[in-house]
Amino acid sequence: MARSFLRAGIAVLFTAALALSGNSSAAAQTNNPIISTATAGIIASMSHPEAPPAGVNNNDCKLTAAHPRPVILVNGTFANMKMEWGALGPILANNGYCVFSTALTSTPNSFIQTTQTLPTSANQIKALIDQLVTKYGPNTKVDLVGHSQGGLIALYTTKVLNSAPKVGTVVGIGATTHGTTLSGLTTVAAFIPGASEIMEAGCPACSDQLPDSTVVKAVSNGGITKPGVSYTMIGTRYDLAVTPTSSTFINESGVNNKWVQDACGGSLVEHIRMPYDNTTIRLVLNALSPSTAKNANCLLAWLPAVQQPS
Repeated sequence: MARSFLRAGIAVLFTAALALSGNSSAAAQTNNPIISTATAGIIASMSHPEAPPAGVNNNDCKLTAAHPRPVILVNGTFANMKMEWGALGPILANNGYCVFSTALTSTPNSFIQTTQTLPTSANQIKALIDQLVTKYGPNTKVDLVGHSQGGLIALYTTKVLNSAPKVGTVVGIGATTHGTTLSGLTTVAAFIPGASEIMEAGCPACSDQLPDSTVVKAVSNGGITKPGVSYTMIGTRYDLAVTPTSSTFINESGVNNKWVQDACGGSLVEHIRMPYDNTTIRLVLNALSPSTAKNANCLLAWLPAVQQPS
């Protein structure tokens, strides 16, 4: 009996949260299915790790006045596209964004990805930027959204590889902006089957994320930001992978540094779950479209990822 009441209570909470946030499948422009949790993303990616999530890499997608820039999602260490972006990818696509990503590896069918040198991954992202500019026209800019190492890759691509003229917005989600420790990377590896073994055998990207690495210095020295690019860095106070947690932020003029807990004080989200966290997703949507920014619905902070309007 108690379990029945608990299930009923959760159902009521879920329905109320959706109603308050204006979420519904009818509100979405398309109905790409959402993978709702990080664990489900890991499991879903095991059989076809080279495959993007639903709605991502749709070559027929047309830019619109509401969303004039394609969005590139950049994977974190050990992650593949579906593992990382099973929620945010479809949510963006359902809201009318043209969303793209790529396998950051020389072997896209490998479950564990994004362990090659960070500059190698950054050059793959640069190539994707150039491909999209060619596809959509020479005046096109792209938005980059990266989780963990993906945030650092986005910063490296924009600054060091001189892609800033083609970038509108950079959004970091728990980004290793100023590097992190090996213990932090071990924390990430513990969540993903086989990642610890890969790290022990050799993970060039792990070395590239140490605070004193050549890559981190190249991004940090002389300032991280570039003129004409908007930057939003999203952090959680419960991040055990990026330490200290504030090192994800960019302390430069014009940067929007956002704690998840400032939007929803009760949030306990940690590093791995950030791309599947409704509050984090709200902050990403706001960064990509400031003119339609909305307050986070903090009831959703306790629920699996759901569709949210941009």
